[in-house]
Formats: sequence, C-alpha cells, structure tokens
Amino acid sequence: MKFSEMKYVRPELEDIKVRAEKIKQDFVNAEDADSAEKAFLEWDEFSSHIDTMASLAYTRHSIDTTDEFYENEVDYIDESSPVFTEIQQGFTKLLCESKFRKELEEKFGKLLFINSEIFLKAFSPDIIPETQETNKLETEYQKLIASAQIEFQGKKLTISQLAPFKQSENDEVRREAWLKEALFYTEHGNELDDIFDKLVKLRHKKAEKLGYDNFVRLGYLQMNRNCYTPEDIEKFRKAVVRYIVPVADGLYREQAKRTGLSYPFTFADAALHYRDGNPKPQGTPEEILETGKKLYHSLSDETAEFIDTMLENELMDVLSKKGKAGGGYCTQFGDYKLPFIFANFNGTADDVEVITHEAGHAFAFYTARDIRPTDNQSPTLESCEIHSMTMEFFGWKMSDEFFGKDAKKFRHSHLFGAITFIPYGTMVDHFQHIIYEKPEMSAQQRHDVWKELMGIYMPWMKLDGSPFYGEGKGWQRQLHIYESPFYYIDYCLAQTAALEFWTIMQKNQKEAWERYMRLVKKAGTQTFTELIETAGLKSPFDEEALSEVADAAEKWLKEKRVTGG
Repeated sequence: MKFSEMKYVRPELEDIKVRAEKIKQDFVNAEDADSAEKAFLEWDEFSSHIDTMASLAYTRHSIDTTDEFYENEVDYIDESSPVFTEIQQGFTKLLCESKFRKELEEKFGKLLFINSEIFLKAFSPDIIPETQETNKLETEYQKLIASAQIEFQGKKLTISQLAPFKQSENDEVRREAWLKEALFYTEHGNELDDIFDKLVKLRHKKAEKLGYDNFVRLGYLQMNRNCYTPEDIEKFRKAVVRYIVPVADGLYREQAKRTGLSYPFTFADAALHYRDGNPKPQGTPEEILETGKKLYHSLSDETAEFIDTMLENELMDVLSKKGKAGGGYCTQFGDYKLPFIFANFNGTADDVEVITHEAGHAFAFYTARDIRPTDNQSPTLESCEIHSMTMEFFGWKMSDEFFGKDAKKFRHSHLFGAITFIPYGTMVDHFQHIIYEKPEMSAQQRHDVWKELMGIYMPWMKLDGSPFYGEGKGWQRQLHIYESPFYYIDYCLAQTAALEFWTIMQKNQKEAWERYMRLVKKAGTQTFTELIETAGLKSPFDEEALSEVADAAEKWLKEKRVTGG
C-alpha cells in the first residue's frame, strides 16, 4: 500500500481503555496456555495498531511541521501516550506474573520477558505528568530547529539546505555558512538552554519518583539495556580515548596537510576534507534512488524485493523543503508491515548514506515483519544501528555509480568519518552522564563541560570562542541530546561492529554478507552481545575490538591516500 493511502485514525483513549480491558480479562481468564497465547497475540496486534497510528501522525507532521491537523494530532499523542504506556504496563505485569509464563517463554523466548521486566522498572503512573511535559518540550525543540530560515546568498535556507555550503571548497563561502548557522543557534541560545534545563529537571524528577538517585539508571532502563551496564560503557569510553582518539588525531593532521588549513581546526575548516571539495553524489535525487535500487538488486534477492516495495509504495520522503523537520530516520507501520524512510537530501554525500543507512534499518524491519510478537521484530537500538552502519559499507559496491569521479574520495572520507565519529559520539554520551548526575548545573556549567570534553575526545578542534561552536554550545544542535538521552553511545558500539564487518568485506564480501544476514535474521530474539557472537564478531567491550578496527582503518586510509588537490 502506498504511504499516501494509509489511513490515519486518532487512537482515542476511551476506546483504547475499553479494548485493553477486554483483552486483559481474556488473558487473566485463560484456562490453558493456548488461550493465554491467543489473548497475548491479540494484545500485540492491538498495541501495534496504536503504534502505527502514532507513527503515521509523527511522520506526516515531520514532513510538514506547518500542517495544523497533524500538529494537533502529535500534540494529542504527546499528551495521551503516557496514559497508554500505563495501560501497557498493566498488561505487561499480567504477562510476567502469568501462570503460563513457562509455556509462553518456550514459545516466544526468555528475552521477551527480560525486556518486559525492564519495562516495568522504567515506568509508573506517577511519572505521567512529567512524561507529558517532556513530550511537549521535545516537540518544541524539533519545531524550533525546523523553523530556521537562514539568510544566505540572497536566499532563505533551512539548516538542512545550508549543509552543502558548510562543506564548500571556497573558504569564504564555507566559513560564512558556518557563521550564519552559528548565529541562528546563538539567537535562540537562551530558548535552547531553557528547553534543555526543563528536560533535565523533569527527567531527574521522574527518576526520583521511581526510586533512583538520578536519571542515569532510568535512562538505561528506558533504552532497554539488557546485557551491559554504565560500568561497561565507562570502560568503552576509556578504550576510545586510548585507541581511537590518537588515530583520529593523526588523520586530522593529515587532513590539515592535504587541505593547507591550520591545525587545530576551526569547526568550519574541519568540514573540508579535500582542497578541491568533498565528494558529491552524481545526478538528481531520482538518479540517486535509481542507483540505490541497483545496489539492492545486486546484494541479494531479499534486498531486491525490499527496495522494489519501498519505491513502488512511495515509502521514502527525501527532499529537503521549507517546514520539513530536520534530520533523517526510519520508522515502520506495523499494520501494513512496511517501513518508511524520512530524510533531507542536500547534495552532499549524506544523501547516499541515507540510501544505505536508513535503508539498512528499513531492510531489517522488512526482514522481520512477520515475526510475532512484534517486540521480537527489533533488537535494542545499538543492534539496530549495526544494521544501518554496516549497510553503509555494503554501499561501497556502487560508489563509482553514486559518486563518479569522486568515488575514491567518498570511500576515503566515509571510512575517515566512521573512525573519527566514534570519539564524538562517545563524548556525547559522556556529556549526558555528567549532566544527569548533576542536574542542578547551570547552562554555562553545561557549556563548560562540553568544552572540557572536547579537549579530551576532539583535540584536533580549536576552541577559540567563535560564536556557538567555539563557546562549548555545539551540543545544542544534537537532536538526540534533547529527544533521546543515552541513545548516542549506541551509534559508537554499532560503528565498532560495522568496522569489524568492513574488515571482513576487504577479504571476503560474500562471507561478510552471510554473517550480516545471520545477525539481521535474528531480529529482536537476541541481546546485543548475543547478536555480536552470532555474527562472529568481537564485542566492542573487548578493547581488542577497538584496537583492531583503529589499526585496520588507519592502515587502509594511508595506503589509499587521496590528495584531493
């Protein structure tokens, strides 16, 4: 079914409560395991429908944030979703306490119940008011960023539309673009600080109501961490500083020589990887999508069927336009067993990475679409990011068609970006740990923390007091910090695994694809560490994994050096 034909109907709370109560009674009154299973699967279908309606509303709102109908629907869902979460928790409690739990575990796996018990620890009706307010603030942040109309070269541009100019090989153009963006954030700085301060305090209050010292513990529960702890992440952070930061620093020093720009970099100059310009995709958005279609037809029969379905049903909205929310994401509509890709093409290499990264998420959902219950369709988010980040590397197969004469530069800059991203992503996580451990911090103290961490994780950057970025305020542009606390480290763990897949690809593409599909087909039936083992990879929590991918990437980048002069 085409996206435009999918019908949205507001999930009215009163109707939800009536239906939920009936299913609960059927489950409680089940006389045997088969009857309990039937009621459970009915609940699963019911929950999936509500999620589908919410996804439709949020997606259509993000495509056009000025659409009043979907703006009102998102406001309604922001207000009502915590109440539905309370209803979900009631059923989850019944599930965990069921006299047929053993039979249900045998049928659907123990992980479903482990995750259910985590969910019970992460929510209480007591935190509904704070959750409703948090939802409103997250939407307020998204609308603020989407409202940007930045005057540049006689035009008014969104932040996404400004992105190509921020990579221009013309130093004056590039630096002016960074300055204009910085001025937008600076102009709204107090507003951004205020939104975040309210979010921090609301999340801390929720944690206290649930009996936790601060939001860190609750944040981990909300991210459904089921196989590692904050201590494991702290160990990972230390390994990043030990193994990845020195390699990344060396790569940036090479970049300075290659571009003739000063080291340490300003933020504007760090964005230029080659003196004659960063790699740009060839052709129109339609031609990029067509090359993406060729890529997926070349990988496997499964991916060919997947991409044909996406294109035939218009399950992508990728053009940047006024009023459209920033960023990119993949979501899914369970009622239709279909994923959807949202993006903002802007004429940079990011356009191709959307066709691989977000499509990696979409393909994983498409592969798991028939698994029941739906909770078993998707693993935790760091595992989902393996799907997407590894697919980016499989995309190298069509890099000559995507980038033409810039193909070598693309492969070089993509690997460069993969290895140098890990320190940044880890810094985002470290920042959040500090902020939520000390929720009383002032706005300036938060900026100071970011600036201090940059000295540790990104020593190649010049902190010179330039507007916004040089003042330790760059974290305000990171949507995840506002909307998805503790998500960002998932990218770093997944990037480590994806780089392991990349090293396998250099030796045997077929083996890499077979291992990847083993992981993808397990969907949400295994934990992150189990999925890593299924694919035959080293755990990112093993220092050897970081050490090996850092060495392999550094060696390849030196051997395949691109001057770009």
